[in-house]
Amino acid sequence: MAMNILDLQLALRKQRCAYALATVVEIIGSSSAKPAAKALIDASGKVVAGWVGGGCAQSMVSEMALKCLETGESGMIEIDLNDEIFGAGMPCGGSMRVYVEPILPKPLLWLMGHGRIVESLCEFASQLGFDVIVNDPQATAEYFPTAYRIISDDYRYQQLQPQPADFVVIATHHKGDYDSLMRALQAKALYIALVSSRKRAKLVLERLGREGFSDASLAKVRAPAGLNLGAKLPEEIALSIASEIILVRRGGNGHPLSNSLSATEVKQPIDMPAQTMT
Repeated sequence: MAMNILDLQLALRKQRCAYALATVVEIIGSSSAKPAAKALIDASGKVVAGWVGGGCAQSMVSEMALKCLETGESGMIEIDLNDEIFGAGMPCGGSMRVYVEPILPKPLLWLMGHGRIVESLCEFASQLGFDVIVNDPQATAEYFPTAYRIISDDYRYQQLQPQPADFVVIATHHKGDYDSLMRALQAKALYIALVSSRKRAKLVLERLGREGFSDASLAKVRAPAGLNLGAKLPEEIALSIASEIILVRRGGNGHPLSNSLSATEVKQPIDMPAQTMT
């Protein structure tokens, strides 16, 4: 039995698959599709569920879906329904507008390790719209209730398989620093950070250098992880790492916003006329 659109959406989101949802928002004249009709288009441009019209209408919607998936932005398309004469149906003699919305997987954060810093970072990242994979033998749903996935049977961290757009934070208390960093560097993850002392980070990076990783690759490792917020508590350290992740993702600079105000933008105190007491 074919899945309905809602069930298919849930399945695709669970699988972290990109897709587009097309919705008929207006029809002028007659059409084989009705207002509010929907279609789900996969990442290849194929309509896998629903119906918004046949013939050229379907091909135009699919083309628009691919464009929206590429840019990550929604779009509106106007379709001349007379084109349906070239499809399976008859010409309808009107037009319709279709809204196409891309649904992209959330950014993915890999957390290697356990402890209060990792627990807090998982919570922060989930609130910031990330899917979080926690990989550690001691990880449980009790400590990571917001995690997208928990891996607890990977003692050598071999299941760490990030994509180039993924974020990786390593906090294995030295047990898996080398193995995790090696895999993250080989995968060329977008963000790689090591929660450790400067001394420990230096030792691990020197070992990776001896193993053949270039200075340019090793320079991409953020160690110690996080921005300098003066953090002391585990939750504060987690917040500094989350801030650095957002900085990388959004292209910020970490400077106080107040530094960008010009002198003319800073409000000056208003001089009040002196009052005379009577």
